[in-house]
Amino acid sequence: MRFRNVCLESIGAEIPTEIWSSEEVEQRLAPLYQRLRLPEGRLELMSGIGQRRLWPAGTLPSGPSIRSGQAAIEAAGIDRDRIGCLIHASVCRDFLEPATASKVHHGLGLSSRCWVYDVSNACLGLVNGAVQIASLIEAGSIDAGLVVGTENSRPLLEQTIAALNADTQLTRRSVKPAFASLTIGSGSCAWLLVRRELSQQGSPLESAIAEARTQHHDLCLSHDDSAGSQMQPLMDTDSEKLMAEGIATGVAALEQLLAENSITRDQIDRTICHQVGSRHRQAMLEAMGLSIDKDAVTFPWLGNTGSVALPLTLAAAAADQTLQPNDRVAMLGIGSGINSVMLTTRWASTPLAGNLADELNNHRSPK
Repeated sequence: MRFRNVCLESIGAEIPTEIWSSEEVEQRLAPLYQRLRLPEGRLELMSGIGQRRLWPAGTLPSGPSIRSGQAAIEAAGIDRDRIGCLIHASVCRDFLEPATASKVHHGLGLSSRCWVYDVSNACLGLVNGAVQIASLIEAGSIDAGLVVGTENSRPLLEQTIAALNADTQLTRRSVKPAFASLTIGSGSCAWLLVRRELSQQGSPLESAIAEARTQHHDLCLSHDDSAGSQMQPLMDTDSEKLMAEGIATGVAALEQLLAENSITRDQIDRTICHQVGSRHRQAMLEAMGLSIDKDAVTFPWLGNTGSVALPLTLAAAAADQTLQPNDRVAMLGIGSGINSVMLTTRWASTPLAGNLADELNNHRSPK
């Protein structure tokens, strides 16, 4: 899928200020660690994640999403009546019905003629939403659109810790499916996309591709919870197989992306990948034949923030000037299911608004 008339005009990004270090998570798991004689420090050692962030208790996704969306709109300086589509695309949402996008649309004061709906696709939701909006713009149906989402890790972290401490039948082997849940972090991000002739400072989107290997849909499951503010989620993840099959899916998707753009790996200036952890990142980039020196990273200080991980990492790379004008940026999304969505853009001067840049400067852990 090629785009000729779409630009990423602005980014709004907000992250919580409450930080849980991996050491603190392990302290909360003291009953489990003592029972199984687990060595302290293994969580950060195995994942490369030193910190994750949490919204205040009781936070609904719509609140940070409204703030991120407002930041993106203000940074672009666009008339909000030109925004013809709003998609809320995170795993977390306020309720099962109606769409959380309805509340965000109202909070942002967008037009009554705006398309308003939710998209859900695990860690790919925001990227999928961006492709949908870009397609509407490319088709001439709308002038601009906003995709936004907020992931809230507190319920999953707290429920996982409580369940692990309470289950006295767990062994070192049976506890493994819960490990990924302890790496999850919180954050919010919004992308505003516009028709190219309306763009003042946006980065042109070039292409998007999708690769689906849904025979592996059962490797990461959250099946006992429901959407809403009182959700009590638990998640089972076959981390080893999910990583192997996810990387294989990503390798195939990258080949598609290169062919779609008629480029080689050497012509990619920067990569933005989904943020899972250090082992995943190294193995994925090696399998894809891509340089780790060209890759941006946020998981050491944000953890795995689900659908907003890739968008927040793009925002962080813009904030610390890792991205330079005219860089060809490949955004390499992979999510449980297993699906992959990848995008390319030519970076320009897309502005970033929200608290991400300040928090990055104040609290970011070393790479």
